[in-house]
Amino acid sequence: MIEHEIYIIGAGVAGLVAAIELEKAGYSPVILEGSGGIGGRMKTDEVDGFLLDHGFQVLLTAYPEAKKYLDFTALNLKYFEPGAVIFGTKETFIISDPLRNPLKVVSMAFSQVGSFLDKVKMFNLTQMLKNKSIDEIFNQKSIPTHQYLNEYGFTEQFIANFFKPFFRGIFLEKELNTSSRMFEFVFKMFSQGKGAVPEKGMIEIPNMLRRQLKTTQIIFNSKVTSVQGQEIHLENGESIQPDRLIIATQPDRFMKQLQGQFAKPKSVITLYFSLHKSFMSRAMLGLIPRENHLINNLVFMTDVSSAYSSNGRALLSVSILDTDLKEKELVKAVQNELESLSHINAEYFKFVKSYYINYAIPTVDDMKNTIPFTECKISDHVFLAGDYLLNGSINAAMASGRIAAEAVVHSYKPMY
Repeated sequence: MIEHEIYIIGAGVAGLVAAIELEKAGYSPVILEGSGGIGGRMKTDEVDGFLLDHGFQVLLTAYPEAKKYLDFTALNLKYFEPGAVIFGTKETFIISDPLRNPLKVVSMAFSQVGSFLDKVKMFNLTQMLKNKSIDEIFNQKSIPTHQYLNEYGFTEQFIANFFKPFFRGIFLEKELNTSSRMFEFVFKMFSQGKGAVPEKGMIEIPNMLRRQLKTTQIIFNSKVTSVQGQEIHLENGESIQPDRLIIATQPDRFMKQLQGQFAKPKSVITLYFSLHKSFMSRAMLGLIPRENHLINNLVFMTDVSSAYSSNGRALLSVSILDTDLKEKELVKAVQNELESLSHINAEYFKFVKSYYINYAIPTVDDMKNTIPFTECKISDHVFLAGDYLLNGSINAAMASGRIAAEAVVHSYKPMY
């Protein structure tokens, strides 16, 4: 092994991938993790016989970086059915496979949500993006997604009924102001792959990354208070000055000179409920296009993977984008909405747990697929990793960790 002291702050996906790449290059890094476990924003709790992911999260199997670092077979991935259940004002409709095979959508169901022209445009968009590289997507002009959809010619009916509730749940903002680059990237990933979760929860992804590490040391409950130059100051009073440092989390938490340099991240509230059985009975996302509803999307995680429950009850995940309600009032309001959607008495939806996630995904103005070494370099000794450098996705988190590690390795090469 090469004897250089390299530290990584953060044992999330970016930090773990950085460590994997450093090991490949012959180094033995040390990871400082402020919490008691790995995963960062990707965690799964065991509560009352349920597996609860920290927020509704999905792995897209078409992600290029995920293919590099994950063994999908060993994860025993469980797949979402393509499409969505649309809970309309009076009726509920199922749109099957609109992003993968839009022309095969049942005409009657689709007509309730959009027009035949919308169907054709979905097909054309899918075909266009199949032939467009990811680099081409991220190098093109960026406009708000809602503007992109309007200019592409989709009807307001289809934008309101499908695109808005579907992509609000991904972008975590209500007006689809997110860059069209991200829309095309996510659309391409959904149309070329599948949405999935590991059988036993999203924590299995960082667990798999950690198992690839052989010589990396992870020190838990090591909270960093500041980074000054290349010196790390810990909450316990200890100071460390490594030869190289990768900050695999948003650095303004530790570096005063970077405070105020990052936009406020996107937040989400995820509520979990249990029910005697699923009222959807299919591994499909439920979308609520009604503007006056708290619920944006819902899914029975036990319809996707039965292992999310070990007590025989169904587990329902509900995502809320914005509310001022306190937990008790919010739970009651959501139970009432679930009753109106399912016609099942509100009291049968047993509340399990809520997650108020203030940092769900970063807000990135100039979304990118990759960056040169210089853009993740603070100094000759300090480097950055995290999806905030590229775009808010699992793919970007992995890519940023890889790029940071490559930058560190490159920094040791002699200059001629």
